[in-house]
Amino acid sequence: MEVIIPLILNGCSMIMISSLSLRKSMAGGNPYSQPLKHFQFIGISFMLAMMLMTYCISHDEHNAKLKKPGKTFFEKLRDNSGKIFAISWFLLVLTLIPGIGVKVGGARRWLNLPGFRFQPLEFMLFALPIFMADRLTDENTIINRGDFHSFVRPTLTVIIMVGLILMGQPNLGGTIIASAICLVMHIERRGWKFPLMVFMLNAVMAILFINFAPYLIAEYRMRRVRAFLDPWEDPTNTGYQIIQGLVAFANGSLTGVGIGKGLQEDVYLPEAATDYIFPAIGEEFGLVGTMFLVLLYAIWTWRGFYIYKNAKTPFTKSLALGLVCSVIFPMFVNAAGVMKLMPLTGIPMPFISSGGSSMLFMWLKVGLLMCIKVESRDFKDE
Repeated sequence: MEVIIPLILNGCSMIMISSLSLRKSMAGGNPYSQPLKHFQFIGISFMLAMMLMTYCISHDEHNAKLKKPGKTFFEKLRDNSGKIFAISWFLLVLTLIPGIGVKVGGARRWLNLPGFRFQPLEFMLFALPIFMADRLTDENTIINRGDFHSFVRPTLTVIIMVGLILMGQPNLGGTIIASAICLVMHIERRGWKFPLMVFMLNAVMAILFINFAPYLIAEYRMRRVRAFLDPWEDPTNTGYQIIQGLVAFANGSLTGVGIGKGLQEDVYLPEAATDYIFPAIGEEFGLVGTMFLVLLYAIWTWRGFYIYKNAKTPFTKSLALGLVCSVIFPMFVNAAGVMKLMPLTGIPMPFISSGGSSMLFMWLKVGLLMCIKVESRDFKDE
């Protein structure tokens, strides 16, 4: 189920993106260009995930046959967790450098690589659970895990390191997701006392920001905040995207208008293949279609939680929880943004939105989860 459900979500994504491309091709252009590109990303990502799982299994099986086994796959992963995190953080920093970071829609979140654009946030959300799991289960820091120092190192330090760079892009959604992953993993390992304080502080800061931001920051940075508070104040500009997303949901009603018949996605709905693919699905397949997707995510989360509960070591247990959170939190942030439950943040819908960076690292997370599952089964069989 851990692999089958993402494949089903990929299938839904292919259907939706093909529908979008065919509608747009009526005005000219190649109707197969975007679906084929998306299919390539899915295929490459899936193969890399399976290669990761195969390497993990074969590596540990090879070690088991030796008289003096070497380090397991996860032991090696722990040894390199700091390097993986450092590389992901450095790539995030590069997005802020003019001429290197690509500015799209007023935010610097991308790097230009040969043939495609790369979003370092997705790499960070892959590296973060690995790094946090290693640091939180480090025996040298577990002795005093109840004091504030154990919260500062590593949790609060990592949140600040990552959050400052992401807010500099700016990327509110990425900051929320990265912080939430760190806090949940900390709660699982070291308790809820200090993370609860951070949650409350963030809530107060969010309220103050919404009320006083117009007096503190530039006008152009307030557009999404104003659109969230009242999109109908400027329905043809700042509130346009949110309104069209809500109209798409309304058009879909219970069962949808039918595949390829969505009016919003064809004419009015911006970014229908990426940020706003959830409303596009809602219009063509209705409440039934969107609830089907939510059910798939719920089942996958349950399976991920099962892997977490049965993990062999504290490191793999914490890692499994972080990986599941790094998939499910973006889903909630995306859905909440397009349904006007929170300001729109530009976070893609996992396994569904068009985009190579997101698809690649989502599947690598699935590959790591499968490695944890295989390791826990082997441990039970011993």
